[in-house]
Amino acid sequence: MSSDGPVWIFGYGSLMWKPGFDFVRSVPARLDGWHRDLCIRSEHWRGTPVRPGCVLGLAPGGSCVGRAFAIDPAAEAAILEALDARENVGGYLYERRKVPVTLLDGGAGVEAWTYLARTEDPRFERDLPRVELLRRMREARGLGGSNLDYLRETVAHLRELGIREPELEALLADLLVQPVERPEA
Repeated sequence: MSSDGPVWIFGYGSLMWKPGFDFVRSVPARLDGWHRDLCIRSEHWRGTPVRPGCVLGLAPGGSCVGRAFAIDPAAEAAILEALDARENVGGYLYERRKVPVTLLDGGAGVEAWTYLARTEDPRFERDLPRVELLRRMREARGLGGSNLDYLRETVAHLRELGIREPELEALLADLLVQPVERPEA
């Protein structure tokens, strides 16, 4: 892409429905080599240190369909600074990196900034037992709201985009069958 074109940002979780920045275009896009996973222990936005939640990260392997946002190059530095602060609350958990994505409205390939989970960070918790994942989703609440609401919003937005995530949908179905307990603060 020429330097006079837009800068791209790839979102795969809450960034898809709540980007928090101005953009000139938004399209579905696919990132190969990484997949969406509830692999990040959240002790701020969707949980606390006492009752951690789980949020999405990009983990190695597979592919992920999300949203690519085109932004004005003049706004790149300010937007990335704000996203760095948002994504790395509590320390350097996500690595911001440019990755190749395919725009699904025509197949064009672009380089896009995204946030990859740092697998060496202790908050990277891949393959939690399902019972623990369900417990966290039921109990955790942070500054951004409940962990269950995060999952609901993610699944709803993915459905709007025509993206099927069977594991996330099954997890949500299991959670909605049982009443959600509201833990005391």
